Amino acid sequence: MITYIIRRILMTIPILIGISIISFGIMQFAPGEPTVIGIDPNISPEDREAMMEELGLDDPAHIQYVRWMGDILQGDLGNSFITNRPVSTMIAERLPNTLILMLASTIMAIVVAIPFGIISAMRQYSKIDYTVTFVSFMGLAAPNFWIGLILVMILSVQLGWFPVGGVGTLGAEFDILDRLHHLILPAFVLGTAEMAGLTRYTRTSMIDVKNQDYIRTARAKGFKERKVVYKHALRNALLPLITIFGLMLPVFIGGSVVVEQIFNWPGLGSLLLEATHQRDYPLVMSLTMIGAVLVVLGNLIADILYAIVDPRIEY
Repeated sequence: MITYIIRRILMTIPILIGISIISFGIMQFAPGEPTVIGIDPNISPEDREAMMEELGLDDPAHIQYVRWMGDILQGDLGNSFITNRPVSTMIAERLPNTLILMLASTIMAIVVAIPFGIISAMRQYSKIDYTVTFVSFMGLAAPNFWIGLILVMILSVQLGWFPVGGVGTLGAEFDILDRLHHLILPAFVLGTAEMAGLTRYTRTSMIDVKNQDYIRTARAKGFKERKVVYKHALRNALLPLITIFGLMLPVFIGGSVVVEQIFNWPGLGSLLLEATHQRDYPLVMSLTMIGAVLVVLGNLIADILYAIVDPRIEY
């Protein structure tokens, strides 16, 4: 197992290098410069050239990349072009909010999707099955930003049940209930697509398993239906879902950019959007690589868990 994990980790290195090269190249081709767009639109040509030289932007692209990669390997993410603050500090300030949002979304998706997937599968072609299927397809088809705007308009603006945005009430002292109140709506919106997808996967997997011979044998032996479902069927049906859990991470990372913007949530997603608009290259590259590492890590964890729980997988 240790050899398998080391081999999988080594395989991620060229992937991350490839992602960094592509991301850096895309930024080089992006129109606009940080000296004009992010720092001062009215900057004079002389000051612009001086600032480009100071920031190292007048060097060829490959030299800039090698310099940036060398700093990254030494643990230095550089300073923001716009605020001149260390990028690591700016990320550390926002990272907890994004992690909390992703964790809450994951818990919501699992808690809601798996029970409804089981009920839908065990009552196949019933009214409950059709209702769960219809709602799941709605969740898959509707984009996050549309669901978020609709919920904000109805639940926040018209009914006043939830705050419009932010992580807490402005000017108020820290209160865990207040934070949870602000967290529910963005976490639900971020987890909507995964909730719907996980429900469909759980339903399909349960239907496949419940028709297996060993399930019929368990029923023939007189086991209670609850024991047959939760002890024999569910344990085997959840095996394919491990891969889905690993693939949920990149969806949450990408979705957080939109959801954080809608709910004015001060996380990494909104920070990435601001940095991209301002052409803040060190901040954009650092956030892109953090997202890439999390995606690769999610897939790596899924592969390792799958190898652990399924003895048919060779490693």
